[in-house]
Amino acid sequence: MNKRTFQNARVWRLGADVDTDALAPGAYMKHGLEVIGWHCLEAVRSDFASGVHEGDVIVAGANFGIGSSREQAAGVLRYLGLAAVIAPSYSGLYFRNAFNLGLMLLTCPEALKIEEGERVALQFEGDTPCVVRPNGQCLACAPIPGFLMDMVDAGGLLPLLKKRKQG
Repeated sequence: MNKRTFQNARVWRLGADVDTDALAPGAYMKHGLEVIGWHCLEAVRSDFASGVHEGDVIVAGANFGIGSSREQAAGVLRYLGLAAVIAPSYSGLYFRNAFNLGLMLLTCPEALKIEEGERVALQFEGDTPCVVRPNGQCLACAPIPGFLMDMVDAGGLLPLLKKRKQG
């Protein structure tokens, strides 16, 4: 799958203010992502870790990723195969951690129009993404700078730097 686009992605709908402790619970931080993944969002959606599939997306309310700066909170979503997170706003630290780890975040003011279980697609016109709902409605997102999309394409900042060093 091209990391810049997704088709028919199943939506997991969350509320506002999802914090990093819900994404990567502190009690499991001594373990790797494979263990953290089983507990991802268990305080918010007990069915998430067992039901999420590669290519799914999270749609959330404002302030996604607030809390600590733990990069595992973004890394676990990438580890679980999420194609993207779609929300009106993000914690600044979470935003940069996500792109550094190759997870695409879409800043979409109208994200909460998207319903649980919907199948959505992503289209780009230049650097401006649009989330397309099943009814054809296109929800515009904030443009994503090319250097951030380069990180998504490479799988994160470190793979991007290694690729540049070799090439």
